[in-house]
This record gives sequence, structure tokens and C-alpha cells, in this order.
Amino acid sequence: MTIPNRDISAAIYDFTVPALRPWSHEVKKGQVLRIVDLEGCQAVDTLFYCKADPSERYSAQDTVRAQGSPYITVGTKLISNEGNVLGIVIADTSGNHDTSAGACSAEANTVRFGYETRYMHSCRDNFVMELSRHGLTKRDIVSNINFFMNVPVEEDGTLAIVDGISRPGDYVEIRAEMDLLCVISNCPQVNNPCNGFNPTPIRTLIWDA
Repeated sequence: MTIPNRDISAAIYDFTVPALRPWSHEVKKGQVLRIVDLEGCQAVDTLFYCKADPSERYSAQDTVRAQGSPYITVGTKLISNEGNVLGIVIADTSGNHDTSAGACSAEANTVRFGYETRYMHSCRDNFVMELSRHGLTKRDIVSNINFFMNVPVEEDGTLAIVDGISRPGDYVEIRAEMDLLCVISNCPQVNNPCNGFNPTPIRTLIWDA
């Protein structure tokens, strides 16, 4: 894990994303985006798109294949569906971020937790709302990164969503390798332990190159 000495006061952007809510922002080539888990154990569902052509976007499959690991951490190159590098993880105080379990949705909530959870707010809803601000639709949602979400692979190959391991103040930093649109759902899930059953705010900061 890498912990850089970065001057917070030099950040050109600093915003606290409320619990349950979506967020998006452009991150220009060379800029560094930091995502902070303010209170610990808060899943942050994240997507990246090429700003100039959003049809080029994050590919979980290509990223996993390129690095030979199902988890995201320092040194991971975030690969697009065109085979290009969108960004590189340059700092990480938590480690082993998931990119396989996907985003919670009304349909998944119903299957996993019962029909009464169908109309609970979900990351997919957040993504649809936030993408609409950029002329994109639910068809543009792809497999995402779940920063700070603890998803071990069991011996039989299944994925388990278990208690998070991130601590208050843990963060991850991504350096943009092209102009990016970053879209986040600050996960509202309360039916499994990915948020400690208590969704909390996160902080996003951006530094110039």
C-alpha cells in the first residue's frame, strides 16, 4: 500500500458526497482523484468513461485479465473496453477493492433479500440518475469497481459479501490517463454488510497534475 504526502489545501476540487447519493465529475488527464471512506466500511460503486467518447468505458473483464487478479489496488491499470488505460491506481490505504460483484439493484435486492426490498434505493438507480445528467442511459451501465467493498472468493468459486475492512479515513487515488468522466454511487445498501448496514458519506478530492 502507498500513502503519499499530498497537500489537501492544494486540491482544486473537494466535495463530500452524502450517504446514499450519486456523484459525477470530470477528471482531466494527469489529474489525481482521491476517494475517501470517511467513516469506514462504506462501499463506493464507481464507473469511468472516456470524456470525449463515453462509448469507451471501464471494463472489469479486461482489467482483471490484464493484471491477473480479481482485486483493484496500487499499480492496477484500469482498462477500457477498447484496451486503453483509463487510469492507474497510485495510492491505496485499504487494498483489495472488488470489481466482480457489480452494483445492487431493485432486481438483485428482490432475489437476495425478499420482495419487500424491491423499491429500496439502489446503486443502479443512482447510476441511472447521474448518467442522465451526461446524456447517458441505463444501457451505458457496465460492471463497476466497488471501492472499499470486501468480496472474498470462496473455495467453490462463489463471491461472498462480508464485513468491510476499510477504516475511517482510508482512501484510494486514481491518476487519469485520459480525460475521464467518473460516476459514483455512494452505496445505499442496508441489507448486507457492505456498508456495515449504515451508509455514510464519502469525500472526493482532485489535484492537478
